[in-house]
Amino acid sequence: MSNNAIAIRYAKALLNIARDEERVEQYAEELAVVAELLKREDLLRLLLDSPTFPLEKKTAIMQDIAAKLELGSGMGKFLDLLLQKGRIIYLPQINANYRKFADELSGVVRARIRAAHDLADERISAIKEGLEKQTGKQVVLSLETDQSLIGGLQAEMGGKLFDGSVKTQLKRIADTLAKG
Repeated sequence: MSNNAIAIRYAKALLNIARDEERVEQYAEELAVVAELLKREDLLRLLLDSPTFPLEKKTAIMQDIAAKLELGSGMGKFLDLLLQKGRIIYLPQINANYRKFADELSGVVRARIRAAHDLADERISAIKEGLEKQTGKQVVLSLETDQSLIGGLQAEMGGKLFDGSVKTQLKRIADTLAKG
């Protein structure tokens, strides 16, 4: 079974449990926190994934982490299951898939906006409203500043990139001129 298939299977299973318990967003937040922790702490990730480190000690470490992060009991059980099955290494992919499935379930679309400069609140609201009108779903924006765009902005949503940056427009003009 491929790595992505494994991650999808665990993400769907967790989503089904979360939906039954009516804690879809809580689980999403908790899963994201743990995934970020393991991404940031290389030694911890390697230790939890090590086949030579005893499972009892891994479980104790994860229980301490769950207590410190104030994770719910359901998430603690899920993380223990990942440890027991040797699947903790898939946590980043499980997190990404869970977020995608949870968004589909709740009718949310995530969009990433990159702009050359900080955008005014009115502009952000107008972009969000336009995207919501276009998709018919609630849009959650993440904003980034990228001065290399020179001006304009790029919007990435649902795997599609909408590029209205000055940098891209200048590149198109240069390509047209080069072709003659």
